[in-house]
Amino acid sequence: MEIGGGLPHSCPIQFAGAIDRNMKTNAPKPPASIALALALALALAGTGPSQAQACLDKRQIQEAVSSGEIMSLDAVLAQAGVDPSAEVLNVDVCDEGGRLVYVIGVLSSDGQAQNLTLNAQ
Repeated sequence: MEIGGGLPHSCPIQFAGAIDRNMKTNAPKPPASIALALALALALAGTGPSQAQACLDKRQIQEAVSSGEIMSLDAVLAQAGVDPSAEVLNVDVCDEGGRLVYVIGVLSSDGQAQNLTLNAQ
């Protein structure tokens, strides 16, 4: 049984107006360095430590540094000779085969991205 002479459960679709496919937005584009940093951060987030590794949360990292179980991030970066002007994008401390390591995403001043794994102890 049809209601109103149309197809069962049908209703007319109305368009409010035509879409201009040539419309452009005036949204500003981010500077290339910000776009690169964001893209790198997203990429590094997906390539971080595997699920099998046990990583510490921020509170556990702070406690481990305070107790002397691991070195501070600044000390580890200095010991590894990382340029102090490098931008740190992300930091994890994870158990890698029974030893704690820092897994650090950095962006150097010349735009080079690196994912470093450094001994935390």
